[in-house]
Amino acid sequence: MTHPAAFAEIAENLSFLDDWEDRYRYIIELGQALPPLAESEKNAENKVHGCTSQVWLVSNHNGAHLGYRGESDAMIVRGLVAVLIALYSGRPAREIAETDAIAIFDELGLREHLTTQRSNGLVAMVNRMRSEARSLTAA
Repeated sequence: MTHPAAFAEIAENLSFLDDWEDRYRYIIELGQALPPLAESEKNAENKVHGCTSQVWLVSNHNGAHLGYRGESDAMIVRGLVAVLIALYSGRPAREIAETDAIAIFDELGLREHLTTQRSNGLVAMVNRMRSEARSLTAA
């Protein structure tokens, strides 16, 4: 299964950055580029539980394809949201349900320097996105 162009570009850019500080800055820049959610979208329904930071994910589906938007109050987490959106957004629900973002993040070395709390939050975001995709494929 090939990755979306937006995610492939992120993965390629990360491959050129050996230093974790540079990778950290790049991920933060990705998060800063995310459009903000409307205040009304920052509600209990969109909130991701299991994250230490405040994280909201908004999804929409067009047939079998899901699109995501998101935001966080923590810079690095907002960047991780941006990477997940690049990986999952615009794909068929079946592909999202089958794509293990945690394994991909591990391959890219994106979790090795995260705190346990941030890593757990990342897992919560991935679980939320994949669970929603699974529910659409079951319908």
